[in-house]
Amino acid sequence: MSLKDYEFDFDDIGRSTYNILLKWGVPESIATFVNLLALLVVLVIAVYLLHDLLRRLLRIALIRIVKTTRIDFFLHLLENKLAHYIALLAAVSLIRNTVEMIFHSFPTLTKALIKLTDAYLVILIIWVIMTLVKSGAESLRKKATFRSKPIESYLQVIRIIFYLIAFVIIFSILTGQNPAVAFTAMGAASAVLLLMFKDTIMGFVASIQVSTNDTVRIGDWITMPKYGADGDVMEINLTTVKVQNFDKTITTIPTYSLVSDSFQNWRGMSESGGRRIKRAIFIRQSTIRFITPEELEEFRKIQSLTAYIDHRQKDINKNNERVGADKTLLINGRNLTNAGLYRKYIDNYIANHSGIHKKMTMMVRQLAPTATGLPIEIYAFTGTTKWIDYEYIMADIFDHLLASARFFDLQIYEMEVLNPDKE
Repeated sequence: MSLKDYEFDFDDIGRSTYNILLKWGVPESIATFVNLLALLVVLVIAVYLLHDLLRRLLRIALIRIVKTTRIDFFLHLLENKLAHYIALLAAVSLIRNTVEMIFHSFPTLTKALIKLTDAYLVILIIWVIMTLVKSGAESLRKKATFRSKPIESYLQVIRIIFYLIAFVIIFSILTGQNPAVAFTAMGAASAVLLLMFKDTIMGFVASIQVSTNDTVRIGDWITMPKYGADGDVMEINLTTVKVQNFDKTITTIPTYSLVSDSFQNWRGMSESGGRRIKRAIFIRQSTIRFITPEELEEFRKIQSLTAYIDHRQKDINKNNERVGADKTLLINGRNLTNAGLYRKYIDNYIANHSGIHKKMTMMVRQLAPTATGLPIEIYAFTGTTKWIDYEYIMADIFDHLLASARFFDLQIYEMEVLNPDKE
C-alpha cells in the first residue's frame, strides 16, 4: 500500500468523525475544532507509541551488539542516546507526514508547521550525526595512540561545520530562499564572522600546532605562572586548555597561548624516570677548619671515608715533603678540612643511597659563600618521579646529612633572632 493510500484512509477517518459530529447536531465551526482535537489526540498517542517502541528495540539491539562484539563504539552509542534520537527522528517524521492531513482546514497554520517540523528534522539529523562522531571520538580516546591528542578540538571543529550547514538549511527552509543566499550573506559578513570566531580560529590553529609539534599532551604536568597554572592538563579544546592544579583548583588557559607564550612542560622529567634534587646545606663558615693528624684516626672510623682518607693523606704527605712544608703550623702546605671530608662523605652517601638514580648526574658541589653560610649543594636525581616517593627520599637524605654535620665539627647555619628582652 502506498503513502497516498494511507493518506486516503486517514482522510476518510477524519471526514467520518467530522460527519458524525455534524449528524449529532454540532455546529460546523465547532465540529472542525473538535475533529482537529480528536485527530491530534490520536497523533500524540501514535507518536508516543512509535517513539517508545522504536527506542526500546534499538536499545535492545545495541545492548546485544555490545555484549557480542565488546566494541567500545557501540557502548558509547548506547550511552549517548542514539536510540532516543533515531526514535525521535522517526516520530517527528510521522508528524511531518500527517500535518497536512490534520490541519487541512487551516492552510496558513499548515505551512508554518511544515516549516517548523522540517527545521526540527534537520536539527535531529545533526544530533544523530554528532552522536556518531562523539561516540567515535570517545572510542579513540581509549586507544593509547590518541589518548594524549587534543581530540576535543577536532570534535568542536566538526560540530561548528555541521552547525553551520544546519543553519544554512534551516535558513533556507524558513525563508524559502536558495541556500546560496545564506552563503552569500555569510560571505558579506565574513569580517564580522572572523571577529566573532577569532578565538576559535586561533585555538584551532594552535591545537594543530600543539598536536603536530607534540608540545603538550593530555595528562602532562605543565607550569605557566602567567595564568597561575601548575598541574596536569585535563582537556585541550578550541578555545581553552583546562589544567587541574595540585590544590585541585582548575585553571583555564587560552589554547593559542600554548603557542604564543612560554610554559614549562615536565613530561621529559616523567619519561626520564628520575626527578631532580637540587638543594643546599648552609654551613656556618666559622666552623670550617683544618684537620690535625691526631683527629684523622677518629675520622677513619667513618667507614665510607677510610679509603679516601688513606689515599688522600698519602698524596698530601708527598706534596708537603716535596715543598718542604713546615707542619708545625697547619696552614703550611696542604691539609684535609672538616668541610672537605663532609663533602666527600655526602658524595659517598648519595652514590650508595638506594633511592638515587645511578645513571643520572650525581654531584656534591660547593657554591659561593653567602651571608647565610657556605652552601654545599646536592645535585642528583631520584629513582622515581612519583611526588610522594620523591619527597620521602629527599627528606631521608637531608635528615641524615643534617644529623651527620656534628660528627665533622660543623654547624648548620641558622638565623639568630635577637630577643629584645634578653640582656
